[in-house]
Amino acid sequence: MIDFVGKRRWFFFISALLFIVSIASLAIFGLKPGIDFSGGTSLTLEFSSPVEQNQLRQEMANLGYSEATIQKTGPGSFLVHLREISAQERDTLRDNLETNLGTQLNVTDYYSTSATVGASTARNAGIAVIISAIGMLIYIAWAFRKMPKPFRWGMSAVIALLHDVVILIGIFSFLGWIAGIEVDALFITALLTVVGYSINNTVVVYDRIRENKTKGISSDFAVTVNSSIVETLGRCLNTSLTTVFTILALFLFGGATIHYFMLALLLGVCIGTYDSVCIAGELLVMWEKGEWGKISAWLPFVKQPT
Repeated sequence: MIDFVGKRRWFFFISALLFIVSIASLAIFGLKPGIDFSGGTSLTLEFSSPVEQNQLRQEMANLGYSEATIQKTGPGSFLVHLREISAQERDTLRDNLETNLGTQLNVTDYYSTSATVGASTARNAGIAVIISAIGMLIYIAWAFRKMPKPFRWGMSAVIALLHDVVILIGIFSFLGWIAGIEVDALFITALLTVVGYSINNTVVVYDRIRENKTKGISSDFAVTVNSSIVETLGRCLNTSLTTVFTILALFLFGGATIHYFMLALLLGVCIGTYDSVCIAGELLVMWEKGEWGKISAWLPFVKQPT
């Protein structure tokens, strides 16, 4: 039997490092907002013959769109973000690019939003995450109300969820810095999806802990939690793998507009699975043993008293 609970200090240490790095990345680089938050227009351009990215960038600058950001999504296909333009301006831009580049151009996707709507979207997204966390706390505490101190169960689950959210946001902050990846409304959708997926796995583990505690399989709560994690491990991994395979297929072969949405889901499912197996139950054990206030209990390099 794998001793997940016995290795909890290593899991906490790894998570703490990722958490600190994510916070540092957010503080230094921030998030690169997409047009859903900053306002502007998104275009997916598909040329009938190969066009170089630098060539397209130069033509966009010549036409007065020097601020445009261009990402190549395939042979002759580009995702372009620029200031807010009307449908008429879009058609004019398409005609000019076709003429100057000497190739037929098809605009397969066109999306535009104002800066005011973008600011409102960002605010509502933050509120949605906060409300969902509060709702999860109340739900877990109520669902396990027959357990001793059910508030601990809810708090442990929410802390594990915040761990997932912060690390995922931190990864996208870093990707925004090194690769120019932007966050948009789909990223918020992915974030909330990951929260729901992660809490589902956590509830499965917690439910097995409750069953085993009721059966009295051991007087040691740590043994009960570890047995419960091992018993639900196959279910968690099987569910996660089937989800990952589906997301990976969409990530590799889906369109450019959902590419980073799939990436966020892929990373989130992996982080959420790790959290459900290695963090959520172990937090309950630390709380039960009164180790929260002991710094040494969080460090794998410090020998614990026997």
